[in-house]
Amino acid sequence: MWLLFMLVSIAPVMSPGPGILFAITNALRYGPGVTIIVGVVNGTGIALLGLAVGFGLGALMAASMMAFVILKLVGAAYLVWLGVRIWRDRSAFLLDKTAHVGPAPLRSLMSNALAISLTNPKAIIALTALFPPFLNDASALGPQVWILSLSYGGLCIANHVLIAYAGGWLRQFLQSPDRARLLRRVTGGAFIAFGSLLAASSRA
Repeated sequence: MWLLFMLVSIAPVMSPGPGILFAITNALRYGPGVTIIVGVVNGTGIALLGLAVGFGLGALMAASMMAFVILKLVGAAYLVWLGVRIWRDRSAFLLDKTAHVGPAPLRSLMSNALAISLTNPKAIIALTALFPPFLNDASALGPQVWILSLSYGGLCIANHVLIAYAGGWLRQFLQSPDRARLLRRVTGGAFIAFGSLLAASSRA
């Protein structure tokens, strides 16, 4: 059952979402090392989100309209804010080899990664849908939730590692300022779109 869970989880883990876009941004701007560190934080946040879902967040959201509305609005506002920042940041994805590149703001990146993971609408939906079929009522709930949550978080970290080492090829592609500007707008627009969709979502 665990192997089946891991297999089924590959698709939602690798599908485009806020965490994936953030990983691509970091890979392009800061390289593999920073991307992996931030990816570990993101995966840890996803694991914590899995624990919350497994131990009752899904049931709480289903039972309480207020909890659902608060959660989705907070997540939506954060994603839109992050998208606007990327859209307006003219240095984003601009990889001029002659330009001075300062140190990565690791603490800020880690905070953003944790916030994105804990408010990630794709992850919330995926975890809420994935967990029930793999929870055995005849066994203790706690160990099962821990195993599934840590496993899903581990897959997310592995995906960030893959993205980190794909960044080299992308860096070569994005030496052009026009390409960098296009990717900045696409990425920022995608974050804004994710936030808008989350704000407009319903429990149905």
